[in-house]
Amino acid sequence: MNLERAVDAFVRHITIERGLSEHTVAAYRRDLAAYRAWLESHGIRDTGEITPERVAEFAAERAAAEPPPAATSLARLQSSVRSLHRFLAREGIAESDPTGRLRPPKAPMRLPKALSVDDVSRLLDGAGPEPAGAAPGDLVGVRDRALLELLYATGARVSEIVELDVDDLGHGDVLRVRGKGAKERIVPVGSYARAAVDAYLTRVRPELSTRGRATPRAFLGARGAPLSRQSAWLVIQQAAERAGISAHVSPHTLRHSFATHLLQGGADVRVVQELLGHASVATTQIYTHVTVDALRDVYLTSHPRAR
Repeated sequence: MNLERAVDAFVRHITIERGLSEHTVAAYRRDLAAYRAWLESHGIRDTGEITPERVAEFAAERAAAEPPPAATSLARLQSSVRSLHRFLAREGIAESDPTGRLRPPKAPMRLPKALSVDDVSRLLDGAGPEPAGAAPGDLVGVRDRALLELLYATGARVSEIVELDVDDLGHGDVLRVRGKGAKERIVPVGSYARAAVDAYLTRVRPELSTRGRATPRAFLGARGAPLSRQSAWLVIQQAAERAGISAHVSPHTLRHSFATHLLQGGADVRVVQELLGHASVATTQIYTHVTVDALRDVYLTSHPRAR
């Protein structure tokens, strides 16, 4: 099959049949565009002409590029190439999969950075006042407090929160979250987040909704349009600045903090896996290294014969 048609068929598959997110599909498109351009520059325009040797040559050239690419970027690129060829073989478009011997680069393990419980409290206060203390005209402060309380209370990804509809927030002390691959999970919502969200929905959202076109989205911007991921990121940056937190803080920082604080509090790693929406417990277990480090610090400072 022609390379362009093969890539288009694969992209349709991951978009329609697998239901991957727009951002994930865009990443696949970029990776496979680079792969296809490399193949065509070597005179290969049909999937039947691709050999394991050519795939290995492509991977080696990418790894030797200047400046050196990050191991995670290489791993993602190779994963995209493998996914394409597995799809082609599975669908009978290609006779075999030439990526069988391709081994991804080993990425260094990076421990997620989590805020302390005190720093999370300061961050939330930096976003806006608690519902009872909010001034009548502080619409944005009430919204921002609700947004950050919900991110920390659920450990949800920022994209999952900004894509919530009002109806998604009407299930009492639980939240239905649509994650990667359109998979739905149920996450409990604590009393602090519930109070902040209720205050936003009753006192703020009705006012913001009059400023723009009607939308079911729960979180709105100052002009009434749905709040974007970028705007949510800016809300967190500004809250961190007001709170005097010098460490880098992103939406994912709250997700990391959620998982770390649960494990430090004694939660089972498989429960945390379910709450985070991880497909594999191996992804969640990286957080156990964080808690082991915390235990080690306590041991070293507390035990009389630790040093």
